[in-house]
Amino acid sequence: MKKNNAWRIYTESPLWKSKIVHLIVGGLLLLILSFSQACGFDTKSKETTVSAQKDNAPQKISSNTKPRTIVTTDGEIDDVDSFIRMLLYANEFRIEGLVISSSMWHYKGDGKGTLFTSEMEMTKKMYGAIPSLRWPGTEWMDPLIDAYDEVYPKLSQHAEGFPTAETLRSLVKVGNIDFEGEMEKDTDGSDFIKASLLDDNMEPLYLQVWGGTNTIARALKSIEDEYKDTKEWETVYKKVSDKAIVYAILDQDATYRKYIAPNWPDLKIFYNSNQFWCFAYPWKKAVPESQHYLFEGEFMGNEIINDHGPLLKQYYSYGDGQKQQGDDEHIHGDPDKLKDTQWGDFGQYDFISEGDSPAYLHLMDVGLDNLEHPEWGGWGGRLVRSEEQPNRWEDGEAAADYNPNTKKMDSTYPQIRWVEAIQEDFAARADWCIMDYENANHPPLVKAISQKRIDAKAGDTITIKIDATDPDGDELDINYWIYKEVGSYSKEAQITSNGQETVVALPKNQQGELHIIAAVKDNAEHPMTRYMRFVVKVE
Repeated sequence: MKKNNAWRIYTESPLWKSKIVHLIVGGLLLLILSFSQACGFDTKSKETTVSAQKDNAPQKISSNTKPRTIVTTDGEIDDVDSFIRMLLYANEFRIEGLVISSSMWHYKGDGKGTLFTSEMEMTKKMYGAIPSLRWPGTEWMDPLIDAYDEVYPKLSQHAEGFPTAETLRSLVKVGNIDFEGEMEKDTDGSDFIKASLLDDNMEPLYLQVWGGTNTIARALKSIEDEYKDTKEWETVYKKVSDKAIVYAILDQDATYRKYIAPNWPDLKIFYNSNQFWCFAYPWKKAVPESQHYLFEGEFMGNEIINDHGPLLKQYYSYGDGQKQQGDDEHIHGDPDKLKDTQWGDFGQYDFISEGDSPAYLHLMDVGLDNLEHPEWGGWGGRLVRSEEQPNRWEDGEAAADYNPNTKKMDSTYPQIRWVEAIQEDFAARADWCIMDYENANHPPLVKAISQKRIDAKAGDTITIKIDATDPDGDELDINYWIYKEVGSYSKEAQITSNGQETVVALPKNQQGELHIIAAVKDNAEHPMTRYMRFVVKVE
C-alpha cells in the first residue's frame, strides 16, 4: 500500500482447520463430500448443478485446500505491520514465498552512486534524481520471524496449520531491489516466483503486491524469454495465465502498466486503489468516527501491542519510540511528533497503517465465499470485473456500497463494513500469542443446513437454516442480513429470523440473484465473527 502521500493522488484523481474424522470414516466421507460439492442451486431440498463459472474467472479450489500465496514487499513500516498481523493468520493460507522487492517509495540503489529519477510523477517531484530511497534493508523480516518462533508454541495450541519459523525463514528471498521498477535482471526472488508459476500445481497462486510489481514482472519476462520462440510457448502462457492472480495495492511502479498488462493480458489482476484506505495512513478520514476507538491507543496498545509477546511488541504505532533503520521519514514513533501531522493528531500506540493487509484478508475463509467471487465482497473488500478488461477486478465507484453513516454510496465502504469484526479478531488472535487454549477466544463454527445456492420463484417464501456452535461454549448472536449491492435483486425481501433459522419472503414480480449473509458473533471480550452466505436465484 502506500504511501504517506499517496492519499493525495487518490483525492486528486482487494481454531479452525477442520478435524474431520475422515481418517476414521475414510473413503465414505470423501464420497459424500464429492457428491455434495458436485451439487448447487436448490428449490427445496434437492440439489442441482451450480451454474458454470464465467471464462477466466478465478478458478475454484477444493474446500479442503488453503489458498497458495507469495508475498512481495518493499518493507515500509506499514508492510511490517501488515506482516506481523499476517503471521497471526499464517494458518489460514499457504505462504509459499516472502519476496523482498522495491517500489516508488523504497529502493536500495546499485551501490555505485548512480542517480535514479522515478517514473512515477509524484515521487519524481518529491525526490528528483537520487541514488537510493528510504531503504529498510533485506533483513527486516528476521527479528519478526525470530519473535514468531517464540510465540509459535502458544499459537499452535489454538489452531492447526501454523508454519514453523524455520519454514518461513526458508521462504524469504531477495528480488529486484536496486531501483524502482528495475526488472532487467533475474534475482533469487524472481527465479523463485518463476519456478512457482511453472510448477505442476495448478491451484491458483495469489501473488500479493505490497510494493512494486517489478519482481513479478521480471519472473514473467524470464518465462517469456525462455519460451516465447518455442513450440511450448502457447501451453506455458496459458498455464501461467490460468494459475496466477496478482493482488495489487495501488501501482507503486510502472512495470504492470508497461510490461505485465500488454504482454500477459490473460493474467488475472485484483486491483485495490480505494478500499484499503481504511487500513492505511488516512484511516481517520476513511473510518467512521464511531469506530476510531478500534484504531486508537487504548485498544491497540492494551489489547494488541503491549503485554502480548515479543512479536506484537515490534508492531509499529504512533509514539511507541521505535524507528525503522534506513527510513529517515519514519518519525511516527517519536512521542514529540504526534500533533499536526500529515494525517491529523494522534496519541501513543494509535494505529499507523496496514494498507497491504486486504491482500491476505481476501484469502481468509470466514464463510463469505469471496475467494472465487471477489465481486461478492469479504474481509479483503469487494472488487468487480472490469467491463473493458475481463481479466481485471477492481474497486472504485463500480464497487461502491451504501454507507449508512454518510447515507451515500461509498467506494471504501465494502472494506469499512468489516472493520469492527477484523479488529476484534486481531485482538483475539493477539491473546493467542500469550494464552493457553482454555483462556482465549476462538471463532464460532458455522455450517449451512439449507443449501447455500437456492433456486426460487418470485413470491416464494423460503427457509434458511444454519448450525452454529462455539468451541468455547460462548453464547452466539446471529444476524441475517441482505447484501443489497451484490447480485442483481433490487426489491426488498422480508427477513424474519428466529435464532439459527430465518424465513425470507420474496416479493412478486422480481427476479435476480439475492445474497443473504448469516453473521454469527460470539459473546466474548474480543468477539469473533464468522459467516455463511446464501445465494438465492429468483426466477
